[in-house]
Amino acid sequence: MTASLASSSFAPGPVMVDVAGLELTAAEAERLRHPLVGGAILFARNFRDRAQLARLTADIHAARGEPLLIAVDHEGGRVQRFRSDGFTALPPMRALGRLWESDPLEAMRMATDTGRVLAAELRACGVDLSFTPVLDLDFGESRVIRDRSFHRDPRVVAMLARALIQGLGLAGMSACGKHFPGHGFAAADSHHEIPVDDRALDEVLGEDAQPYRWLGDAILGAVMPAHVIYPKVDKSPAGFSRKWVTTVLRKRLQYGGVVFSDDLTMEGASVAGDIHGRAMAALRAGCDMVLVCNRPDLADDLLGRLEWAQDPASVARIRSLKPKFAARDWQTLTADPAYRKARKAVQALARAGA
Repeated sequence: MTASLASSSFAPGPVMVDVAGLELTAAEAERLRHPLVGGAILFARNFRDRAQLARLTADIHAARGEPLLIAVDHEGGRVQRFRSDGFTALPPMRALGRLWESDPLEAMRMATDTGRVLAAELRACGVDLSFTPVLDLDFGESRVIRDRSFHRDPRVVAMLARALIQGLGLAGMSACGKHFPGHGFAAADSHHEIPVDDRALDEVLGEDAQPYRWLGDAILGAVMPAHVIYPKVDKSPAGFSRKWVTTVLRKRLQYGGVVFSDDLTMEGASVAGDIHGRAMAALRAGCDMVLVCNRPDLADDLLGRLEWAQDPASVARIRSLKPKFAARDWQTLTADPAYRKARKAVQALARAGA
């Protein structure tokens, strides 16, 4: 890439990529400056301690004139990328669902505390967005969802998710509901297999997709479709299906927020062809941004071949996910009485669910 291209300030593009280690390399910085890149996703391998993470996120933000969106899968329970050096051990969402059974209002308060702690700690280290909450229903079938789900009842899922999103918002963070229209009924893990859900459209919409309808884009800043095939609706997985993303989510459910693809390197995405075919299928279906994780070679292949004229409305949606106000540093955060109170409650819930 030329120096003039690298120094320009591009609007956020439709591709989210990752970085390999604890520091940003020159090659990775060059990749982040590609005009088709719009964000970076972090993993546990990118974390040693808070100071190192803050340096890494600052370098990623500084790579372009308009800072990229930095995201992470940091839900709580077994899906929490940063777990030491002060980060709070967050409970799985199932713990909130169990609490609902005995005390719904206390469960909602705890969900808000959980969201607040989750987002405030990430933002203090320079992370902009967590791909949370999981809105999948717990049918007892999915090997990958399990205790990541709040509950079997879509009404409980929607209420607890709304409360958790309120907590995220208190720290200035948007939310991303996943995995639309629902991954909880299909047993297979889409990281390694191609899940299939044989139910009809009305059955899926009547239960699994209800939280998306009830929450809407006023609450959910973003949605991530599932790498699940619903053959009675479409032959393609939901994230590659124009019927699911555009006809159902955008039009029928009137959703106007960001739509992310799930990771295009997962086995559940393989039905759409090579990395270019997968990205084109997701973008044509109506996704705003596609994720390419753990395969920098495929990220470079895609960036070298992808031709996509991004809709200005899509760019505006992506920009809307940026944090709503400046983050507090860790020292200021941990001195805040409201944060300390929320953290104490979240720690107690996590211990009770252990």
